[in-house]
Order: sequence, then structure tokens, then C-alpha cells
Amino acid sequence: MSDGIFIGGGGPEYSVAQRLSLKYANRHGLIAGATGTGKTVTLQILAEGFSAAGVPVFLSDVKGDLSGLAEAGSETFKLHGAFTSRADKIGLTDYGYRAYPVTFWDLFGQDGHPVRTTLAEMGPLLLSRLMELSEAQEGIMNIAFRVADEEGMPLLDLKDLQALLVWVGENRDALSLRYGNVSVQSVGAIQRQLMVLENQGGAELFGEPALDLSDLMQIRADGRGQINILEASKLMGSPRLYATFLLWLLSELFETLPEVGDPDKPKLVFFFDEAHLLFDDAPKALVDKVEQVARLIRSKGVGVYFITQNPDDVPEDILGQLGNRFQHALRAFTARDRKALSRAAETYRPNERFSTVDAIRDVGVGEAVTSMLEDKGVPGIVERTLIRPPSSKLGPIDDAGRRGALAASPVAGKYETRIDRQSAYEMLAARAEKAAADAAKAEEAAEEKSVAEREFNAGRRYSGSRVERSSAQRKSTGGGFGEAITGALLKELKGTTGRRIVRGILGGLFKGR
Repeated sequence: MSDGIFIGGGGPEYSVAQRLSLKYANRHGLIAGATGTGKTVTLQILAEGFSAAGVPVFLSDVKGDLSGLAEAGSETFKLHGAFTSRADKIGLTDYGYRAYPVTFWDLFGQDGHPVRTTLAEMGPLLLSRLMELSEAQEGIMNIAFRVADEEGMPLLDLKDLQALLVWVGENRDALSLRYGNVSVQSVGAIQRQLMVLENQGGAELFGEPALDLSDLMQIRADGRGQINILEASKLMGSPRLYATFLLWLLSELFETLPEVGDPDKPKLVFFFDEAHLLFDDAPKALVDKVEQVARLIRSKGVGVYFITQNPDDVPEDILGQLGNRFQHALRAFTARDRKALSRAAETYRPNERFSTVDAIRDVGVGEAVTSMLEDKGVPGIVERTLIRPPSSKLGPIDDAGRRGALAASPVAGKYETRIDRQSAYEMLAARAEKAAADAAKAEEAAEEKSVAEREFNAGRRYSGSRVERSSAQRKSTGGGFGEAITGALLKELKGTTGRRIVRGILGGLFKGR
């Protein structure tokens, strides 16, 4: 609809009609409510509305239910009668079933296109948050990234960082003089956390080809915005990985997209489900960054909608920036629950027709207390609203439907094959090989000189045949010190942690870029 996205309405006890204005849709929003009160359906109808208006959407499918957006609903569905009855009651005259253009993504590359980023793009702050590093360990992570930048070594995947941390540990004395204390214990702790991250599937997130943000912002040929669905049911097994990835994506949108001022509709709408995972035990520096992104990203044309059980899950400074509200029922079983309910009601512009506290407590499944921004961005009066039924399928699609959507995707085949180009790991290994070769040459030259001196002192004329025999003998018995140390070094660089490396060789790896 040209005047916005139709959300719902009702009879005399409800609002006549509630619409989300596209002009103010990038002022962010909140979908909140207890489990089982209808948050997923509200998210689904919002995604449908934005797509129909030509606005791309990114959302995560935590429970596996939202894949139904890719298929039309059916008259054989058991709730068909309830859906059509509600459509009539709220005045939705053009209600019908239809599918929407969906692209599936999956960090593990199983139920969607692989989605990756590089370590360099994620940066030390988010990576430290992901790995739950201490302040001292985060400092070492910053040193490692600084060294990589100064030496022109790309950090793309986990083995790049593992190899670089080996060098940092072996050269901790020199680095400590320049950047501050670098302890071998902290480096070892980071390596262990990298192993944990790898075991959780984090290795799949880092690498190339990295995600091209423009692939999330496509408008299909029929003018509808693409709905990007991140398969997250398995990813939720590693909640910190899930939250950090979404925060990285939000940060990348903020840093990459140009300013667009005050657009007539968003360029992209980003839904952050299970938002409490982002803020649980988050350091102040990270919360401040999220607040900054939320405050400024709307000028890039991006609307951010947080989805959580209780508004208290979102810090107050961020909550104050969420102008479009969809509050499903909150249950007040304890004194703490009642306080949370009162605080939630206080954030709404009151309606003299009913008590906001009572309405939030009493609304049923599929109903919500809503407030949308009106002219000049003024918060609307709170209303009780029957949420409209979705037009797409309610519930997940089957495997065949998912495979069909993946095959027809505009990015089919683009991300499936991983690329492993030269980066920090290969550069460090090459420098180690060169250093080992130089050491072997120096050893051979020293041995030749020693032989010549012994023969001279014995009064015999020097001959190169003995040196040649000595060299051939070394080769036949498995090689000299240089060859042995090269093999040992390369074995360590290829290992998981690689902490035992000869300092004499690695001490000069960065000489001569």
C-alpha cells in the first residue's frame, strides 16, 4: 500500500487500522513479547510488507519457521478459516496467498548459501568479544592486527591468525618494548580460544569469497525486495557466534553504505532476533558501539528492528531510539515481572481508552499493543491491534522447496566454492622457508671454511672434493640442520597452535617486505 505497511486493526475495542509508515520505517523498531504470543508472525507480515514495497529485508530464522516466506499459503491450511475471518474483521479486503522472493543463507553452508567474512573485516574488537578474551588478551589481539597491517599481511581465516600469533609469541620481547607487555601465557590463551571457536564452527565464518553486501540489497525483476533469511537454528548452539556475526553485519552496513539523508523508504530493513544475546555480559565499549550504529545507521537508509521477549533486554539508550513498537503479551507472575511490565508500559504514549499496563498483560496470541511513528516522527498513541494474517506459508517449507529456492537464487554458485589465496599464513611460511635456506647456506659455508682451515693447518693443499663428499654425505643421511629446521618449522605452522618455533629463524621474518 502506498501509505505504508498494513499491520492490523480490529473492532470497537481495537484500533481502526494500524500502518507502518515507510517514510519512518528506518527509525528502527521493537518486537517484544513472551514466548508463544505471536512475535514470529508479526516478523513475517512485516517482512512481507517491506518486500511488497520494494524494500530488501535481512532476518534470521531462529526456530526454522520463517522459511515459509518462500511459499504461498494454502486454503487447505487448518487456520485458513481463522485467517480469512480475521482479514474481514480488520478490513483487509485484498487478502490472498502469495510467495515472496527469498534467498537463504547459512554460516555452515548446509541449508543456504555460505556466508563468510574475513578476520580483517571483523576486526579485533568483535573478534575479542566472540572469543570472550580478557582485556590483556584483547590488547595482544590488537597488536597482532597492527603487525598484520604494517607488514601488509592479509588476515583472512583462522590459520592466518594462528600463524601470526606464533610469531607474536616468539617475538614478545621486541613487541613488548614497542606496544606494551606481551606474555606467552596470554598468547597461549588466545590460541586455545581459537581452537574452541574452530570446534564451534567458527572456521566456516572466516574466509573468502566474503559476503558482498550488495547481494543482500537486491530488488527482484517484479519490483519486490529480496528477503534474506539466515538459517540460525543450528547457529543458536553457539549464541555468541550468532550475536557477533549479526553485529558485524550491522557494523559493515553502517561503515559501507553511503549517506542517503531522509529517504521515502528504507534501503534495507534488518531484523535482529534474540536481541538479548547481543547485550548479555557485553562490555561497555561494545554497547556504546551498538548505540552509535543504531543512532547513525538510519541516515544510511537502514532500519533495525530488535526482537526479544522483554524490552528490558535492550539497553535504555538504544530502546529510546526504537520508534515503531509491536508489544505482544508480557506475563506478570512475579514482582519482578510486574515491574518489567510497568516499565514497558511507561515507554508508550498513553491512550485514554484503556490502561496500557492492562493491555500488555491481557492481549491474546496474534494481538499486540502497537505504536508507530506519525508525521514528523512523533510517536503514535498506543493502540490494541489484531495483527493481520500472513499471505505466505505459516511454518517451514520442505527440503525440496528449499533446494528449489537455492537453485533459483540470484547468487547461486557465487559463494559455494571457498577460495584460499595468499595471506598471512602463506607469507609467514614462505619467509620461514627463506630464513631456513639462508641458515643452511651459512652453515655450509662455515663448514667449508672450517675444512679449509684444518687442511691448511695440516700443510695439505685445499681441495673442494672433500667438501663435495661432505655435502653428498649430508644429503644421503637426511639433510643438514637447515633442512631439518625448515621441516620442523613448516610442520609447526601447519599445526593447530604452533607454539614451539625456533626464535633465531622467526626473529627476522619481517625483514625486507
